[in-house]
Amino acid sequence: MSSPNADETGPGEEPRDSARTDRVVVRITVTRSGGFAGLRRTWAAEADTAGAPQWIALLEECPWDAADPTRPLPPYGADRFVWRVDARCGEDARAAALADPEVQGPWRELIDAVRDATTPPTTPR
Repeated sequence: MSSPNADETGPGEEPRDSARTDRVVVRITVTRSGGFAGLRRTWAAEADTAGAPQWIALLEECPWDAADPTRPLPPYGADRFVWRVDARCGEDARAAALADPEVQGPWRELIDAVRDATTPPTTPR
């Protein structure tokens, strides 16, 4: 008799794939638009299970309900940026829209971390 493993199923059970259920992937995309000439810039960071806790902590600090992407953003003057943050952690997805002055505190920390994670490393000459 063989011992059961995570990919075997019993009667009436769905197949379980331990590689899929044990893996947490975090993907965060930050898009900045507006500013001078209305330029758009996008940064993205992704982490698997090993790197996920630091990103999850940053995501949990942000006030997502206050930054509903469907709300109208108040005008803050010419050449200001509008930020969009899209985050996926496993099956959970969140989105936020922020006017430039709203990018502070936890939002600033998250956006800076994503930008830093996608900045190519500098090489000494």
